[in-house]
Amino acid sequence: MTGKNVRVERVQTRQDIEDFIRLPFKLYQGDPNWVPFLLSERRKFLDPKHNPFFDHADVALWLARRDGQVVGTISSHIDHLHNQVHDEKIGMFGLFETVSDYAVAEALLSTARDWVRERGMMALRGPLSFSQNHECGLLIDGFDGPPVVMMTYNPPYYIEFCERFGLSKAMDLYAYTGDLVQFGEDPSRFPPKLLRVTEKVKKRLGITIRSVDMKNYAQEIERAEHVYNLAWEKNWGFVPMTDAEIEKTAIDLKQILDSDLAILAEIDGQPVGVSVAIPDANQVLKHLNGRLFPLGWLKALWYARQITRARLMIMGVVSEYRGRGIESLLMFETLKATVKNGYQTIEMSWILENNEIMNRITLNIGQAYGAHVYRTYRLYQMPITDSE
Repeated sequence: MTGKNVRVERVQTRQDIEDFIRLPFKLYQGDPNWVPFLLSERRKFLDPKHNPFFDHADVALWLARRDGQVVGTISSHIDHLHNQVHDEKIGMFGLFETVSDYAVAEALLSTARDWVRERGMMALRGPLSFSQNHECGLLIDGFDGPPVVMMTYNPPYYIEFCERFGLSKAMDLYAYTGDLVQFGEDPSRFPPKLLRVTEKVKKRLGITIRSVDMKNYAQEIERAEHVYNLAWEKNWGFVPMTDAEIEKTAIDLKQILDSDLAILAEIDGQPVGVSVAIPDANQVLKHLNGRLFPLGWLKALWYARQITRARLMIMGVVSEYRGRGIESLLMFETLKATVKNGYQTIEMSWILENNEIMNRITLNIGQAYGAHVYRTYRLYQMPITDSE
C-alpha cells in the first residue's frame, strides 16, 4: 500500500527481518523507559521454525518505508485456533511501531486490516504480538517508568493514531503494583489476621502448597498445564496453548525462573491451582542494548544479582475449586515467597478488567502492601466489511 510518500511492503528477506526488528532501537533512542529486547530472541520469535504459534496461524509482517527509510512496522495475523475456540472470524495486528506521523500509522493499519479482510475476517483486534499468551495491549496509562518483563511499552501518540483510524476499546488489562520493602524479607511481618485466615483455608481444604520441583521440571510443567488450560478457559479471549507452545514457554521461563515463586496448590495429590511470579528480567535487559555477546552476558550476570522486582504473571484455580479461598491463598503464598527472597516490589499483571474475582482478591490482599492499579493496557477492535 502507498500513500503520502509512504510505501508498505511485506517482509520477504533476511534484511527485511533485520529492518523490522531494529526499528524500535531507532524509534526509542533516548527514551529512558524503553527496554530493548534481545535481538536473538526476537529473530526466533518471528521465525516459524522456532515459534509454534505459526503452527496454527497465518502471519504476515510489514514494513513502512519513506524515501528508502523504515518508518513503521506491523504484523497481520489470523490465529485459527482462536477463531475455532471462540467461533469468531477475527484477524489480529501486532508489533505495531511507527514514527510520529499519522500517515504512516494509517498506511500500516490499513494494510493489516485489508490483509485479514481479504481472508474472510469480520473484525480486526490488537495489538497482539501474537496472542494473549504473548505480549499484548497498548499502554494507555502509566508511562512513568519502564515496563516489567513481557509487558508492552509505547509512546502515548499510538493511542491517538489507533483511535483516529477507527479502532475502539475491546478490553482493558490492569497491572497492579505493591511495595514489599516494609516487610524486610520477613513474611511473618504480614498482618496477623491475614496469616491466620490463610492457615484456616489450608486446614479446611486439606490443601498442600509447594514450590515446583526443578529436578522434575517436565512433570511439573504438565501439572501446571492441566491447571492453566482449565482455569483460564472461560476468560475473554483466552486460547489454550498447544503442547508445543507449552514446551517452548517452559524452556523460556526456565532461564529466568525463581523456583520459589512458582507454586502449585494440590488436593489429594491433584493440582487445583497454580501461581507463577518471575524476576523482572527487564531490569537486566535494560543494560544489554539487545545483545548478549560479546560482553552482554557479563553484564547480565552482574545485573541479575540486582533485580528488585517480580511480576506475578500466572495465577488460576480450576473452576470446581473456585470461591473457596484458594485464589487468596495462592496469592498470599506467592507474596510470602517474594518477600522472603528479597524482592522489593511486585507487579500483578495482567488482569482483565471484567475478571471481578481476581481484581477483588488483588485489592483485598493488597491492602497489606498498598497494591493498586498503576498501568492500564488496552486491546482495540473494529469491524471490517467489504465496503470499506
